[in-house]
Amino acid sequence: MANLTEEIKKRRTFAIISHPDAGKTTLTEKLLLFGGAIHVAGAVKSNKIKKTATSDWMEIEKQRGISVATSVMGFEYEGYKINILDTPGHQDFAEDTFRTLTAVDSVIIVVDVAKGVEQQTRRLMEVCRMRNTPVIIFVNKLDREGRDPFDILDELESELHIDVRPLSWPIGIGAKFKGVYNIYEQNLSLFKADKQHVTDRVDIRDINDPAIDKAIGSNDAEKLRADIELIDGVYPQFSTLDYLDGLVAPVFFGSALNTFGVKELLDCFVRIAPSPRPVQAMERTVEPGEDKFTGFVFKIHANMDPNHRSCIAFVKVCSGVFHRNQYYLHVRSDKQIRFTAPTAFMAQKKEIIDDVYPGDIVGLPDNGVFKIGDTLTEGELIHFKGLPSFSPEMFKYIENTDPMKTKQLNKGIEQLMDEGVAQLFVNQFNNRKIVGTVGQLQFEVIQYRLLHEYGASCRWDPIHLYKACWIESDDEEALEAFKHRKRQFMAIDKDGRDVFLADSAYVLQMAQDDFPKINFHFTSEF
Repeated sequence: MANLTEEIKKRRTFAIISHPDAGKTTLTEKLLLFGGAIHVAGAVKSNKIKKTATSDWMEIEKQRGISVATSVMGFEYEGYKINILDTPGHQDFAEDTFRTLTAVDSVIIVVDVAKGVEQQTRRLMEVCRMRNTPVIIFVNKLDREGRDPFDILDELESELHIDVRPLSWPIGIGAKFKGVYNIYEQNLSLFKADKQHVTDRVDIRDINDPAIDKAIGSNDAEKLRADIELIDGVYPQFSTLDYLDGLVAPVFFGSALNTFGVKELLDCFVRIAPSPRPVQAMERTVEPGEDKFTGFVFKIHANMDPNHRSCIAFVKVCSGVFHRNQYYLHVRSDKQIRFTAPTAFMAQKKEIIDDVYPGDIVGLPDNGVFKIGDTLTEGELIHFKGLPSFSPEMFKYIENTDPMKTKQLNKGIEQLMDEGVAQLFVNQFNNRKIVGTVGQLQFEVIQYRLLHEYGASCRWDPIHLYKACWIESDDEEALEAFKHRKRQFMAIDKDGRDVFLADSAYVLQMAQDDFPKINFHFTSEF
């Protein structure tokens, strides 16, 4: 048993979140670089080195330079097993990010020093607060002109509603950027713009060490000492407990592109970040150290490998140990399933793995048995909660433009919808398929992936809708009357549930007033 406890203590599972362009994927890369998981930043190890970020491996991501699917990467660092979930920053993919946050124990937020806190970052922070997830903030791009670090700290506190405590401090900014003083470990790193290698470190005894003056010049040294004195005066001493309770966010400064300030972040992170925490199921709290395996599906990805039409379900292990070739209960379908090829990930590279511990993410080949939110156990009937599908905000009819490829199109739509990228509704009046998403970009991604991964071409036709609501009622008669009266606006989702498609806020309000016995739901969980 000690073995399981030790394995749990070694695990650090976290997500990196930010607004688009703050440098999240670059930071992920550099962490992998320190973990020895990759040897050149941006290199996908192949016979010809292609310079695109390791975690952005889907074709459309390489073309557009944005992350649209959450990638999972694991590596070892100084005796710790680290699992990073890189999330899409683009708000059209917020739902994917919200789900990912249910599978992590802590979060690193990346903030651009010039732009400060942006809207998407605020929304993600709200999700962290709801779940009391511990947060570390990395202020990025210090090699570019930006705002005063003290102003950034004030903004972080007021915008993210959390107390902050700097654990490293920049010396100069932009063209005058000279390095970072590590408050947590009391040493100094000097900046050299270098994307591949790590920078010089000056070991000092304390902030008044003359070695600092020698390294950065007496003017900057004086300013640094004044800044540190101010920080100690204004901000309370750093407490790991407050951080773990989600009350304080440690702040680090650096430049991910130049691999600078990243090691300070990583060294502190592995020491203070939480190992896997208990997970709340509907029935009870599941402790990571329990003997029996439990886990849930938080993401499904179609076409990890376009050569084999394969889907992979990503499962977060909550307790016990997952063993290859053992039978587990799939709670929703009440079937026993055995997995012969569970995989661990390094972005797209995957290897078959025999044992998976709490906090780890395992990929299970999925031939259509999984849905997001499914629970796997050794027989216990429990359900993990908190993985809703939100009501989409944009809708379009999807039309097949090549009748010869109908089968491929249907297969593609089915697999992509299982990923939770978008939702499919079939109108009961005219049998047309409607795709609902939270953002415009998702339509482009779906069209692109259908063509390139399934060989099916489609076009989008406009439809004017305001909201999709799932409806139910204890009164069968009232439900039938509603469906009859609103038959032009009735659809079913991919699980066969009734959905009312309201074309305006007014129509929805009228429907709610006219049919008091009908319950209207705006997420798929009820």
